[in-house]
Amino acid sequence: MSPTWDLRSDTATTPSPAMLAAMVSAPVGDDVLGEDPTVNELEHMVANLCGHESALFCVSSTMANQLAIRTHLCNPPESMLCHWDSHIFKYESGGTSLHSQAQMIPIKSSPNLSVQDIKDHFIMGNFLGHCAPTHLVALENTMSGVVMPIADIRDIGQFTRSMGALVHMDGSRLWNAAAGKKELREYATLVDSLSLCLSKGMGCPVGALLVGTRQFIDKARHFRKAFGGGWRQAGILAAAGIYAINHIWPTMPATHALAKRLAQGLEQCGYSLALPVHTNMVMIDTAKSPSVSTTELSQALKPKGVILGAVYEGSHLRIVLHHQIDDECVDMILATVNKLHLAASEPAK
Repeated sequence: MSPTWDLRSDTATTPSPAMLAAMVSAPVGDDVLGEDPTVNELEHMVANLCGHESALFCVSSTMANQLAIRTHLCNPPESMLCHWDSHIFKYESGGTSLHSQAQMIPIKSSPNLSVQDIKDHFIMGNFLGHCAPTHLVALENTMSGVVMPIADIRDIGQFTRSMGALVHMDGSRLWNAAAGKKELREYATLVDSLSLCLSKGMGCPVGALLVGTRQFIDKARHFRKAFGGGWRQAGILAAAGIYAINHIWPTMPATHALAKRLAQGLEQCGYSLALPVHTNMVMIDTAKSPSVSTTELSQALKPKGVILGAVYEGSHLRIVLHHQIDDECVDMILATVNKLHLAASEPAK
């Protein structure tokens, strides 16, 4: 049976035998009562890695983000600044409006937000009742695979707090941005709360962490229960997270190097990158495709077991690598690209 390489997202991973073994052998208890030792271990581990007081294990990053927003925004009418392309704004089912009665103000900026963006859109008061004051700024790191500079996060945090507001980071792929424990803590301590995904790139079937102060997490835990997110013997899933942090997170630099090799090979055949390749994502600008379109490339690769996603955001083909994508897959893609490119370059007979 030929292998299948799914590059539509880094959520396409499956648990390895070693991860499954860790899950099966995990000691468990009732997490709603705070009695699951493996969940408690994971929460303590992640809070400590991030340099924060506490963490909360959730079913998904969407839940973690929405819990953060609901916990921070408790005095409507309020508004939140975020990136136009952010997951919180586009892909969380309108959760901020539904759960928190808050106005999201999206900012168009490429590829990440700057402190000037925040200053330009920050609402300081209600202007005689016409506006919803800004009480939260939401950042995303990475954004389409591009790492947000630490200096920008620091500047945004300093300005936002000087205005009496808070900063949350959707750090679903912060594991990719941070090469190790020191870097993760440096990013994490610059924000008031953050989410970390375990099913994007980390190989887990389920899970995310919300991190912040003890008081903040205690309140978020209350809302998690209200959202229907209280779970019992969740240590089976938490064990996958502990395994991923110890064994899969350290492999990310190799995945990033593979993504860069793929990007370089595609560029040599005439494809244009929509964004620089910092981590595990290669974004191809389909509007500037060479003679062989990305659609033709996708069709040619499918019988060979390589699955590429549909065009992303209208004009970009997003290719996402993870720890289960190997050199053989990248070699297959580049060989196919070169073959198609040569065929398209031959003069018609």
